[in-house]
Amino acid sequence: MRKLTVFIPVLLVAVFALGACNGTAAKQNEGEPVAASKPAKEKYAIDITRDFFLTKILDYTKGQENMKYLGDKPAIVDFWASWCAPCRIASPILEELAKEYDGKIYVYKVNTQTEQQISAELGIQSIPTFIFFPMNGKPFATSGIAQTPEETKKMFKEIIEKELLKSK
Repeated sequence: MRKLTVFIPVLLVAVFALGACNGTAAKQNEGEPVAASKPAKEKYAIDITRDFFLTKILDYTKGQENMKYLGDKPAIVDFWASWCAPCRIASPILEELAKEYDGKIYVYKVNTQTEQQISAELGIQSIPTFIFFPMNGKPFATSGIAQTPEETKKMFKEIIEKELLKSK
């Protein structure tokens, strides 16, 4: 009997709560304009896949002698993962630089958790790894970031200015 006296009030509360959720709130707004949500933040760095890499950046499957950068602007390719603390520091810096140098360079991002094949094929063993593709000259790579976000941004800017955007 004691269980029943506890169960009945709980059941009544549940019935009344469910009855209150009959959708009248949604009907009240019917026909009224909905406030616009914040526009999505514009991204300048581009998330890419292995297929994109092979068709737009470098097709390394055709052999060493046929490897040539396929892009029309210099590029940085960032190999990252969500669990990587240095990657989380570098990501907003690269996004900022992609915006600053918009139209002059590309900043691409490869998620090593979802794009494991390309990471393995390119021998990416530590992250973050950055591969730089100048228009003339050979691609080169670096791993890791500087000691502070400010030094990291300075490091990237120096590479962009001295290596990627140097006169052709």
